[in-house]
Amino acid sequence: MPRFARADLESLEVNADTARIAYFSMEIALESTIPTYSGGLGVLAGDTVRSAADLGLPMIAVSFVHRAGYFRQRLDAEGNQSHEPDRWSPQDRLEPLDVSAEIEIEGRRVSMCAWRYRVRGVGGAEVSVYLLDTDLPENDERDRGLTDSLYGGDPRYRLAQEAVLGIGGITFLRNLGENDIATYHLNEGHSALLIVSLLGERLYERLDPTPTEDDVRAVRQRCVFTTHTPIPAGHDRFPYELVREVLGERRTALLAKAGALDGGELNMTALALRGSRYVNGVAKRHSQISQGLFPSYPIKSITNGVHAVTWAAPPFAELFDRHIPEWRHDNAYLRYAETIPLREIDEAHGRSKAALLGEVSRRTGVELAPGALTIGFARRAAAYKRADLLFAEAHRLHEIAERFGPLQAIFAGKAHPQDEEGRDVIRRVHAARGVLEPGIRVVYLENYDMDLAAQVVAGVDLWLNTPMPPMEASGTSGMKAALNGVPSLSILDGWWIEGCVENVTGWAIGGDDAARDPGGDASTLYDVLARVVALYYGDAEAYSRVRRSAISLNGSFFNTQRMLAQYALNAYSGGQRS
Repeated sequence: MPRFARADLESLEVNADTARIAYFSMEIALESTIPTYSGGLGVLAGDTVRSAADLGLPMIAVSFVHRAGYFRQRLDAEGNQSHEPDRWSPQDRLEPLDVSAEIEIEGRRVSMCAWRYRVRGVGGAEVSVYLLDTDLPENDERDRGLTDSLYGGDPRYRLAQEAVLGIGGITFLRNLGENDIATYHLNEGHSALLIVSLLGERLYERLDPTPTEDDVRAVRQRCVFTTHTPIPAGHDRFPYELVREVLGERRTALLAKAGALDGGELNMTALALRGSRYVNGVAKRHSQISQGLFPSYPIKSITNGVHAVTWAAPPFAELFDRHIPEWRHDNAYLRYAETIPLREIDEAHGRSKAALLGEVSRRTGVELAPGALTIGFARRAAAYKRADLLFAEAHRLHEIAERFGPLQAIFAGKAHPQDEEGRDVIRRVHAARGVLEPGIRVVYLENYDMDLAAQVVAGVDLWLNTPMPPMEASGTSGMKAALNGVPSLSILDGWWIEGCVENVTGWAIGGDDAARDPGGDASTLYDVLARVVALYYGDAEAYSRVRRSAISLNGSFFNTQRMLAQYALNAYSGGQRS
């Protein structure tokens, strides 16, 4: 594969004959009105293809149409979550393609079509995203919904879905004429069955269909794998009998001969590891944790980022356009945000905050105070993220507010419908309001999506992140906040280990010590929060300097343009064309 003419952390130019990259992801966030994502993994995928278009990288992407979306969230007064499908019509938003493909699942022929979404970059280059769809009249009723629900159904449904993505996705690309792909990038293990499909292509015309180590090595040279899950329970596993029933005898035998079935089960992460030439975690700490989980494979690190042009709120985009006009084409120029006058940073943030508080009022009828320090916490509602840690000792929050100035907090995030612990977290946040109000206002905004996220990350004054280490693989919400001059107050886990410069870009809750007692995190949180609130009310200029440094130091680095430059240099180089 030809190397890039010039690629560094400031800019990236691509040779015209650079070989193509196929990016596979179970979910992808393109727009709020196209609900084909659930959270951080999908948002990262969307930001990745947006930056690929900006950089002119020769990438295509494959995902699902998810006609039923993830789900629409409804919360009652006690925080009980109910949900319903978030249905939409692909024909209203996407371009239909006159190309089809077939895959065999449970002995049935399953047809699929695809829809195209075109991502246009700042320079006019495009990346095509192909969203696979099995809702066709010729399919069995059981199969028409295989591309409908994101992370729904039982293990049989999930395995069938992953077969459609990995095996069906390769077949679709071939029928589309995409035969010149150098690198297949697996965004998490959901698409790992594409490795089996590539191996099957290699063996197709061979009399002896038994794969050799040379065959596995040849397929490995074409695949790159990004793992996002730092705990063993987060990796998809399917029992042997289910694999045989869903995939059939031939593919199951191929998996076994390739060494992908171990202990009577198919581990999708293990398959992706075995079948990829380059494996990376999504932060330095996450790579170290993953290396401990899978010591037989070298796991590198490329820390996540966010698409700067997408996540900079309009007041900040206008500010950057005035002072740093190059930022849209080269995000590294955001380093020069240090030259922007503090009063202009404050004015841009004030406009963003006013927009957020207006949205809160429209959605809830609650009028939050423009002058009060506003804490933001918005992400997927999962127990390990500990959204309720802020309320562990309500009296200490009251003491901080009484001593230094008023506080208010904005929460948002969905819990997976089957995650009862996550649903309990939402209920506990709602219950805290009864203890804290009226002195400290707390709102929980329902149906969190890209549009709401963009307003929250830009409009709060302080971004709170309290995961149970080491379970935060990376985290990107705080990166979006930093881009908008909102510093983080966070546990040192995921990306924040790299992004935290104490009192400069934000503040750490506790130290970077794996042996520390997480039971003390709440007390440490209050100690640090007291200092932050005192700074906010006692030295506004100093707090504004932290805002500005969050942009110049973290916004200029934790972006998908830098991330993709690292993928280009370290992961995509060395692939072999199909």
